[in-house]
Amino acid sequence: QVQLVESGGGLVQAGGSLRLFCAASRSIVDIDYMGWYRQAPGKQRELLARLSSDGTTNYANSVQGRFSISRDTAKNTVTLQMNSLKPEDTAEYYCYARGVPGALKLRNFWGQGTQVTVSS
Repeated sequence: QVQLVESGGGLVQAGGSLRLFCAASRSIVDIDYMGWYRQAPGKQRELLARLSSDGTTNYANSVQGRFSISRDTAKNTVTLQMNSLKPEDTAEYYCYARGVPGALKLRNFWGQGTQVTVSS
């Protein structure tokens, strides 16, 4: 089991940057995957970035080259650095974890979400 708490959202102008943080309640070293989704009103939840336990990263085409995911295993945090933000990046952003030791392999754990609003 793991609890996830996001922080760092807010209002930013187009072209600006934000950094989102996800704090986990346990060590993240042995969690298979951690990453970030977002959901805009009226749209499906979208996987943005994923970080595997071996350090491999994957990004959605919509954020490739603009967003960067990283982790700090000493602090049990995962960070999403978002640059060159666009109004269409406006959404609720959620941290997730999958493959948590002791839990069902395919179970996703979610944070409560943090709002990102990009003004034009």
